[in-house]
Amino acid sequence: MRKLFVSCMAVLMLLCVGAMADAKVMKLAMDADPVSLDPHVQLSGGMLQYSHIVFDPLVRWTKQMTFEPRLATKWERIDELTMRFHLRKNVKFHSGNPFTAEDVKWTMERLKKSQDFKGLFEPFEGVKVVDDNTVDIVTKKPYALLLNMATYIFAMDRKFYTGKDEEGQPKDAIVKIGPSFALKNESGTGKYRVTDREQGVKTVFEKFDAYWDKDSPGNVDKIILTPIKSDATRVAALLSGDVDFIMPVPPQDYERIRKDANSQLVTMSGSRIITLQINQTRRPEFKDVRVRQAMVYAINNDGIVKKIMKGTASTAGQQGPEGFAGYKANLVPRYDLKKAKALMKEAGLEKGFECTMISPNNRYVNDEKIAEATASMLAKINIKVTLKTMPKAQYWDQFDDKVADIQLIGWHPDTEDSANYSEFLVMCANKEAGYGQYNSGTYCNPKVDELLLKSQSEIDLEKRKAMLQEVEQILYDDAAYIPLHWQNLSWAGKKNVGIEAIVNVQNFPYFGDIVIK
Repeated sequence: MRKLFVSCMAVLMLLCVGAMADAKVMKLAMDADPVSLDPHVQLSGGMLQYSHIVFDPLVRWTKQMTFEPRLATKWERIDELTMRFHLRKNVKFHSGNPFTAEDVKWTMERLKKSQDFKGLFEPFEGVKVVDDNTVDIVTKKPYALLLNMATYIFAMDRKFYTGKDEEGQPKDAIVKIGPSFALKNESGTGKYRVTDREQGVKTVFEKFDAYWDKDSPGNVDKIILTPIKSDATRVAALLSGDVDFIMPVPPQDYERIRKDANSQLVTMSGSRIITLQINQTRRPEFKDVRVRQAMVYAINNDGIVKKIMKGTASTAGQQGPEGFAGYKANLVPRYDLKKAKALMKEAGLEKGFECTMISPNNRYVNDEKIAEATASMLAKINIKVTLKTMPKAQYWDQFDDKVADIQLIGWHPDTEDSANYSEFLVMCANKEAGYGQYNSGTYCNPKVDELLLKSQSEIDLEKRKAMLQEVEQILYDDAAYIPLHWQNLSWAGKKNVGIEAIVNVQNFPYFGDIVIK
């Protein structure tokens, strides 16, 4: 009997070892890790990438820029203000709690409280629960982008986040700076749950056994995310075999990766605009449109694309690239140093002035080098810039506090719509509505705001296009900000990693679908 028991134990151990050997682990290196486990604490590419790993949206974008079902299986327009979503049944959160319509309602209410998301959801009246598996999403007025916005609704576990934590703080508190329950705890419906996290060092995502999507082709059991700020170190980690997947890839290393027999590079043209915001409240000189125009004319953004970006970006003269509703072919880049100097002289500032500037050094491709180059270019019109760069984790608090006269920011409109750029970057700051949340330049033009608000409820696409083009023209003439370029997207990995199938122009890789051969 004892021999039989020992034999059985040996077999079980062998089976366990075999199962462990078969488990697929993907080592992922990014330039930074998520700032929080709370999906509503910050509206940023990094946080939305995290959300797609741990949570599920109602719907998500396809490569063809259409929508596919996720937590909602189908949807239908009820009237001009209402869209009905039929929810997937038998879905569980990581806590084990069942997903229901009440979770969607609770999530929407929390989104409308988030400082970062409230602007996006200001047009929404709210969610009406029809039954456990059906919700009506209602807008205040006809809204052309309702389905686009459903891609932001990552259902959260209302029961898990209800009540108070050990410190007596509400578990649903959205805290940008300081401790919170949602900062370190999560319960989503996504394929992976967070099992280990050390901010800035490592985050481990493990497959959730009760995940609803049994048709997903993905075969990765564990993802180990290591933030590697240094571009060179990140690339070296891939080429040495220490990691399986890296993002982003610095342009200067594209050819090096292409030539490596064990690696692959995937690139895609993007719509993330890299800009400089010039604070008209901090610097009286920036109130003069001639000075702002001079700064635009002084910066050789085409040179930045060629020399710093190695041709892996597209020089910009406006917010959205061709194909976006607000795009105007006549709004071209306008580097002209002679004209820049003439405008400074006309403004009575030929001798220039001093100002400050901040930039992240690990958020956008070559962001620190771009900032250094622009500071040098502004010096040619006697604007002496004191530049400070810092890691992304420290940068956003400084950005929000508007600590510098010039601040660098990139923006990708995750609704894939021109208005999204303006609603966050140039609308008059409105904390209650959430508009102008990332307008550190304090630009404010009531006409721009009027056009953008009208565009939200204009369902005639040609009329809406005309409104958004008028906005872009005003911003161009006002030199409301300094456009630099649209950043290309890039990913790299080992040859056996199925990168191409999961990446998209939103730069939210669907890691749940990734296959490692």
